[in-house]
Amino acid sequence: MAALQPVRGTRDLIGEDQRRHQHVIETARRVAESYGFDPWTTPIFEDTRVFARTLGETSDVVTKEMYSFQDRGGDGITLRPEGTAGVCRALVSNGLTQSLPQKVFYAGPMFRYERPQKGRYRQFHQIGLELIGPAEPLADAEAIACGHAILAALGVAGQVVLELNTLGDAESRAAYRAALVAYFTAHEAALSADSRERLARNPLRILDSKDEGDRRIVADAPTIVPFLTTAAAEFYAGLKRALDAFGVPFVENPRIVRGLDYYGHTAFEFVTTALGAQGTVMGGGRYDGLIGEMGGPATPAVGWAAGVERLAMLLAEPPAAAVAIAVIPVDAATETAAIGVLQQLRAAGLRAEMAYRGNLKRRMERANRIGARAAIILGPDDLAAGVAQVKDLASGSQLAVALSALAAHFA
Repeated sequence: MAALQPVRGTRDLIGEDQRRHQHVIETARRVAESYGFDPWTTPIFEDTRVFARTLGETSDVVTKEMYSFQDRGGDGITLRPEGTAGVCRALVSNGLTQSLPQKVFYAGPMFRYERPQKGRYRQFHQIGLELIGPAEPLADAEAIACGHAILAALGVAGQVVLELNTLGDAESRAAYRAALVAYFTAHEAALSADSRERLARNPLRILDSKDEGDRRIVADAPTIVPFLTTAAAEFYAGLKRALDAFGVPFVENPRIVRGLDYYGHTAFEFVTTALGAQGTVMGGGRYDGLIGEMGGPATPAVGWAAGVERLAMLLAEPPAAAVAIAVIPVDAATETAAIGVLQQLRAAGLRAEMAYRGNLKRRMERANRIGARAAIILGPDDLAAGVAQVKDLASGSQLAVALSALAAHFA
């Protein structure tokens, strides 16, 4: 029988891949905590309505990409395609809309049925944060600054550019939408089939089209700036001032959009040219209407998400695996003492290993094979004297160390 393989669009994380992946998540969690964000974990599947309602019934994610099914009780269930909706659902269902602001960090797997390509899988992983409650542009700037700080801590900030746009308030968007409909209707015959469909239901999404013909038409489309209300223009100016104060560089890109009505004001992406066509590594914006869509009160919020796989690909070098210390009993009589040494080292946070069998020579060969930095050799005479022989496997030097001081010796 042929060996079983992973499902298309999924992969195993082993060795270097796992270290890169874990480094991204742990670094992000540490930096987010310094900004006051607390980790939340929500289920990887939700009532399908959580996503259908919040992502838009006609969006590509809902109509083409979600892993949805009926469970044995007949309930509609969907594996989460993104993290924000679950966080907002958790805020409402746990009665936290009266305890604001909430600053949330999350990390975990997401699922979308789409064509696998470089840095994109059907099971993929995201980090993200949501800042729920504040309506001020300072909140948007802090969320973006935290993302920038995470990229800097990962050593990849120099490979990305922050692109920034405003979607304005509802009045601004209504006027802008009308202008886009008029412009694209005049070019409708030249638009792709997808964009002709979007013209009727969601014309802002045409600005995000990847079709080359569409992109030529989009190049001359109106921008939102002339349609901004005074309040929306002031919000955007305040955001840019705050980003300057945080020391976060940006360029303005009027083509960044979010297609759903509850998005407004801030929209941004951190993009790179280092990953080919998959250029966005982190993106987000303000979504003041989403929590109302979840059945909660109207609540301002801003957030972003980033692909762990793409960030891991940008890392110059994977974090090194912890180097082991080999504990080597010279015979069966010293094995019990060796186990005690193993546990002493592990309790001190050191990686320690011992072969399950073999004579002294074979155990030393295994220590070299696993790349151990040192070997602790335990013989009966040394144990009687309360010491062990510690051999540096790089230099070959060896010295006696008190059993009680072995962990301190490697600190």
